[in-house]
Amino acid sequence: MMKAAILRTLNAPLSIEDVTTAPAERGQVEVRIAASGLCHSQLLEVRGKRGEDRFLPHLLGHEASGVVESVGPGVTRVAAGDHVVLTWIKGEGISAGGPTCTDRGGLRVHAGPIATFGERAVVSEDRVTPIRKDMPLDLAALLGCAVATGAGSVFNTASLKGGESVAVFGAGGIGLNAIQAASASGAALVIAVDVHDPKLAVARTFGATHTVHAGREDAVAALLGLTGRRGVDVAIESAGQKISMEQAFASVRTGGGRAILIGNLPAGQSISIDPFDLIRGKRIVGSWGGETLPGRDIPRYADLFMEGKLKLRELISHRFGLHEINLALDALERGEVTRALIEI
Repeated sequence: MMKAAILRTLNAPLSIEDVTTAPAERGQVEVRIAASGLCHSQLLEVRGKRGEDRFLPHLLGHEASGVVESVGPGVTRVAAGDHVVLTWIKGEGISAGGPTCTDRGGLRVHAGPIATFGERAVVSEDRVTPIRKDMPLDLAALLGCAVATGAGSVFNTASLKGGESVAVFGAGGIGLNAIQAASASGAALVIAVDVHDPKLAVARTFGATHTVHAGREDAVAALLGLTGRRGVDVAIESAGQKISMEQAFASVRTGGGRAILIGNLPAGQSISIDPFDLIRGKRIVGSWGGETLPGRDIPRYADLFMEGKLKLRELISHRFGLHEINLALDALERGEVTRALIEI
């Protein structure tokens, strides 16, 4: 039995309850959770903006760190005592699905291949990646989504070259990782675009050479001005807003500029672009988790942090206990959070 946050009703607070979870079965790994990151996609889910939810009640969370307590038959990638990162991004190993969970009344509580808002998690082997044991476990949680998606959009999707110009729309946890990855890749211009002054200030410390406050000025016009009317080589949209997705595409140069979408819109929303811009050579692509290969990329990010080449501690603006998770969601919705940790 463990304490966990349960989504029972859309657009209502999560409830912290006792949940009983079956032991790890074939292809599953039981992990004692140290910390879990809080992502905008979970906020959309809790607020009922992801469309119909056929699996209520269920557990949430898709980015965490912890220590392996036991493994089920067939698991070969990790063993008891290993320090691990849990990620929604599918990696190597058995795809075993989620565990069987019940509440105190015996009602089934659904859990997919990964759910991390609880004291423990039984997850599919392909969602667990071992890391070095000298990596701080609280910070390691950020490698499962914020770093993997943000930095991966630069390293993997954009394949950014030194000297190119980059605009990052949204200076939250994912956007800040795109900014620091772009800076590390030798981008000539790294421009952060946001509507919150504190986030723009933080973006400067992560390598942004310029900032644009999209609430006070025309973001596209500002980006064109900074690039001599040419447009940026790469625009990365991490804010999950219709207008910023359209602005990201409008701001890239003709003849090969790439707009990369990694933010999530509420269900049913769509964006509008001028197809003639596609004919002129602008490109728009999506990036699923930064095209991360967890077994390759997550240990590399851990090494970069330990070598002092990756900011993680500075990403965290808020820390909450599991019992405060609804306060964390509210702060995220108000735009106050760069990245919040739920410390278990």
